[in-house]
Amino acid sequence: MKFRNGQQVPEPLSISSALLQHEGLARLSLLMRESNRRMELIKHCLPGALSRFVRPGPVDEEGWTLLAANAAVAAKLRHLQPRLQELLEEAGLQPSKVRVKVQQ
Repeated sequence: MKFRNGQQVPEPLSISSALLQHEGLARLSLLMRESNRRMELIKHCLPGALSRFVRPGPVDEEGWTLLAANAAVAAKLRHLQPRLQELLEEAGLQPSKVRVKVQQ
């Protein structure tokens, strides 16, 4: 502990430590890592520069959401949806439903 103006002040926590110590934040951190992991699994399947316009979205009990930069990117992702779900299933990820939403 440090002293400031004669009072003890606790050492600041790193963000990763704070995330681990709070149950809700720890779960959020886990879901973010899982979403990023899924993105890495499917990234090679996205043609050309498409991956620059796609962001990993939330993971929940029903599946995973991909966030598209615009409607054209969303349309292409919907075309690829069956293949993306197949890749996730091959990696043993359940549920593997892939949703596509246009990012606001």
